[in-house]
Amino acid sequence: MATKDSKAFVKDITPMEEDFAQWYTDVIRKTDLVDYSPVKGFMVIKPYGYALWENIQQFLDRRFKETGHENCYFPLLIPESLLNKEKEHVEGFAPEVAWVTHGGSEPLGERLCVRPTSETIICSMYSKWLTSYRELPYLYNQWCSVVRWEKATRPFLRTSEFLWQEGHTLHETAEEAQKETLQMLDIYREMAEDLLAIPMVVGRKSDREKFAGAEATYTIEALMHDGKALQSGTSHNLAQHFTKAFDITYQGRNGDLENPHHTSWGASTRLIGGVIMVHGDNRGLVLPPRLAPIQVVIVPIAQKKPGVLERAEALKNELIAAGIRVKLDDSTSNSPGWKFNEYEMKGVPLRVEIGPRDIENGVAMVARRDNHVKESYALEGFAAQMQTLLDQVHGDMLERARASRDEKTFTFETYEEFKQKMAETPGFAKTMWCGDEACEANVKADTGVTIRCIPFEQENLGDTCPFCGKPAKEMVYMAKAY
Repeated sequence: MATKDSKAFVKDITPMEEDFAQWYTDVIRKTDLVDYSPVKGFMVIKPYGYALWENIQQFLDRRFKETGHENCYFPLLIPESLLNKEKEHVEGFAPEVAWVTHGGSEPLGERLCVRPTSETIICSMYSKWLTSYRELPYLYNQWCSVVRWEKATRPFLRTSEFLWQEGHTLHETAEEAQKETLQMLDIYREMAEDLLAIPMVVGRKSDREKFAGAEATYTIEALMHDGKALQSGTSHNLAQHFTKAFDITYQGRNGDLENPHHTSWGASTRLIGGVIMVHGDNRGLVLPPRLAPIQVVIVPIAQKKPGVLERAEALKNELIAAGIRVKLDDSTSNSPGWKFNEYEMKGVPLRVEIGPRDIENGVAMVARRDNHVKESYALEGFAAQMQTLLDQVHGDMLERARASRDEKTFTFETYEEFKQKMAETPGFAKTMWCGDEACEANVKADTGVTIRCIPFEQENLGDTCPFCGKPAKEMVYMAKAY
């Protein structure tokens, strides 16, 4: 019987060393994660890609609920008058807003924007609901999509519509709001490390880079294979900026009307792009086990021989009972070699091969996707061994990603050295900074590099800012970014 070419899956993937952007596009298309829609910048997320988002959702939703948050939903459309209530906010989003001007064939009396984020519509409702300090805190989150009309798009990384969650909380005191802001940031860091196997640099955004309307923005930043940074989750302390603009008041403990303190925080489907660009290789996806839709694929060898399919089915059931996501590929239209290449390209963490000789010897062959090591494992206690191995794969992937990030992180002494390194070997640049927004803007205009964050873990790398020569105030991480 003729079978498909087992190399066909990977032969059309451009090597990342040759063209990283094309490599990324090739991988997401060949692995059937997304397709392009008829509207430019809007992606169709296919089942394999959506399964990745579902696993991210499940992890975060569980953590949100463990910390007392509840899910709700707010409207997609926001009246222009609401958007205009917070000046800094509307100016920050105005270039990206999509507008609805007609209802059917009738012009609307007021334009409606398709939400780019939901602070304004949520605050308008909070102003109706909140009456007393006894009702605080408000700990709400919504899962939804937002639209930001981007000029240049790339699936997952930057699309005109993307899926995300956005939390919006109200608190009685500034201290409670700050605690909430940092708690949610740490949940994002935990998700990145424990689910995605991606190490993060964690800290505060510069005032120039913070969210429009925020008192302070905090971020987790990852470094991709190509040395560019990816902002992977943000948490904003909005203080009382929105609550005053939207007249959100409550009767305080002393009987006076007060404005609550406000936070918002979000993570989106761009995390999937980060997973691809941190862990992927020239053969396709390399998925962290806890994220992977299929953690183990079983490929029977010589499956027409007596007992092979029965033993493979028994293995599948044993793995399912242990809580492992498993697929048994007993199709006859493709050869085992073709299947090996398909599941390798799709990033399945473990591939199990079992044939007549393996069964006779009481073993199965197991191939790891992350490091290509292939070993035999006893069939007795197989599921427990696979769970241990999956945990080991996760830990190894996290450590490799950390080592890669550290290898691409550098310090420098002069601005010229900085520009040379960013041009030749891009990555995270650790440096002291004067704190002047004009200095920051000049570096961005000259090099395209931005301050990614002011890390919580500060180091003293010198007394002066290498960009302008002024006295240094704090250490920052800088990079070009997606």
